Amino acid sequence: MRLFLDANVLFTAGHNPEGRSAALVALAQRGLCSLYTSPHALEEAQRNLHLKLPAGTGALEGLLETITVGGEASSSLVKWALEQGLPLKDAPILAAAVGASADLLVTGDRKHFGPLYGSTLRGVEIVTPAEALARLL
Repeated sequence: MRLFLDANVLFTAGHNPEGRSAALVALAQRGLCSLYTSPHALEEAQRNLHLKLPAGTGALEGLLETITVGGEASSSLVKWALEQGLPLKDAPILAAAVGASADLLVTGDRKHFGPLYGSTLRGVEIVTPAEALARLL
């Protein structure tokens, strides 16, 4: 199963080795799934870790051995994602997940992605980290 990780999932995995986000990385290390993200999501996670929890920056860098950082989505996919009701800062996340042919977009962003939880858009289902774990286990 291909999972695309939003910035908040990367952020959490970087600072909480006991949490659900880190558990997803551990399952990928065991070959139970493949993890993907975008440069946009990674930069946001790194920036937030640096500002809020600098010690987590190194841990996130170590996790990147398990996470494929793909390219950014095309402008047409970002435009489509905006039409799904996402703000400009989040539309590139959905668009990149679609571009990566992910099965699941894993995000803890309930404010912006919450209305889309459980929806499948262009083949990508939007789920919480807990839901992603449940699917893998």
